[in-house]
Amino acid sequence: MKFLSKLSLAFVFLFVYSCSNLDDFFSNHHNDDDHEQNDQINFQYKSTISVGGEGASEISAFDAKSKRLFVVNVALQQVSVFNISNVDSPIEETPIVLGIGSPNSVAVNKGLLAIAVEADPKQNLGSILVYDTTSLNMLHSYQVGALPDMVTFSPNGQYIVSANEGEPNDDYTVDPEGTISIIDVSSGQVSTLNFQSFTNKKASLEDKGLRVFGPNASFAQDIEPEYVAISENSRYAWVTLQENNGVAKVNLKSKKIEAIYPLGFKDYNVPGNEIDPSDKDDVKALNNWPVYGVYMPDAIKYLKVHGTDFIITANEGDSRDYSGFGEEERIADVTLDETIFPNFVELQKKENLGRLKITSTLGDVDNDGDYDKLYSFGARSFSVWTGNGQLVFDSGNDIATQTLALTPDRFNDDDGRSDDKGAEPESVEILKIKDKYILFVGLERNDQILVYDISNPTSPVFLNILSNSGDEAPEGLLAIPAKESPTGKDLLVVSNEDSGTVSFYENVNN
Repeated sequence: MKFLSKLSLAFVFLFVYSCSNLDDFFSNHHNDDDHEQNDQINFQYKSTISVGGEGASEISAFDAKSKRLFVVNVALQQVSVFNISNVDSPIEETPIVLGIGSPNSVAVNKGLLAIAVEADPKQNLGSILVYDTTSLNMLHSYQVGALPDMVTFSPNGQYIVSANEGEPNDDYTVDPEGTISIIDVSSGQVSTLNFQSFTNKKASLEDKGLRVFGPNASFAQDIEPEYVAISENSRYAWVTLQENNGVAKVNLKSKKIEAIYPLGFKDYNVPGNEIDPSDKDDVKALNNWPVYGVYMPDAIKYLKVHGTDFIITANEGDSRDYSGFGEEERIADVTLDETIFPNFVELQKKENLGRLKITSTLGDVDNDGDYDKLYSFGARSFSVWTGNGQLVFDSGNDIATQTLALTPDRFNDDDGRSDDKGAEPESVEILKIKDKYILFVGLERNDQILVYDISNPTSPVFLNILSNSGDEAPEGLLAIPAKESPTGKDLLVVSNEDSGTVSFYENVNN
């Protein structure tokens, strides 16, 4: 496996070198002009379903055969069911009541609905329940790892894969291992993979930016899988390890975790990476600052363009904040190394860096009790990586730039989240429209969805911002292509966690 990994990396290097860079390669394969691009893509708000209160609609899945939309309803510990044959007038049907724990995620493939259900307490082993999408009868129940947070099918329907986060309890006295479960649909065999085999690589992985820091936790306990993307040939899965700042690559056929890719850090002192770090300066402005962002991605999507594997991440960031352990600090409250930060007094003012939240687990490079580097949560961006974890594009400050220019009242939730992860890019979704790949990026705090043309993955082009008054905290994005859509046109389904609503946007230019 080590040989294959090195061979793959060598291939990527040679490929990039021979093309000078990936952008040159894609520019030679993508010659459509912007006018044609905009003619094809025009998503407009269509309608909204009110599912319930806060937490009632985090993730949705659609079954083209029955025209049913299945929506995770944590508030009622059920999956709400809607017939959306007429998207303008969805009909609520009898829900799927679970009775065994809270649903976290749903996925649909070939008439099957998979539901990820956490146990009570969530440190116990969770379940994947499989239902028939037409009869709504339960067909199977599979035991998986603790806290299955996301579930998905492989494109060929052969596998169900769940990311089992394995979060600790609030006292941080019980911390189950983070795992990845692979269910073979035909045989019913469940393979739950842990990260114990990477324990001896901890130091080298940390040197490259992986975070392993939970109190009294083993390497395997500390890893927290979050979200899954699967290749179009159903051979590989990529799983975000959000709190750990990494991505795992899984061979679905051999049932092995092949690699962990540490994602490193983002330098906010580099032009193009400017941020607004204060919510108390009465100004919405982007500037360079001597701070690093820890990518810590949430959602992930797979994209293959011209034979090359890419993964796209929403770099939300997420701290560990428990009664038994917390890592959040504000820069105003820590001691900075005066040699490295001679202007520390100015930096620590609330109108500068003082309000910015950072992690206490990084930055004291020489272990003398003060901070030599500053690391904040998330990267306020989306990124494109190769299948072997090489960064080929980061959106820099584009999310902040576009929202500030076009919707200044929504910028960083009207500046209220500038000190804490900004707009919080939470979710990503991709839809192919004719010869173009369109990326949707959900901003949890801004209550918005950004639209990009990502046909050239090394140089995405911003297109538009979508939003609907009343929708709060888009958690899940679901694209329904025109060939499966009840309207005959491309649909984007947005599940909003805080408002308990699901909204539909239609590509009126289909």
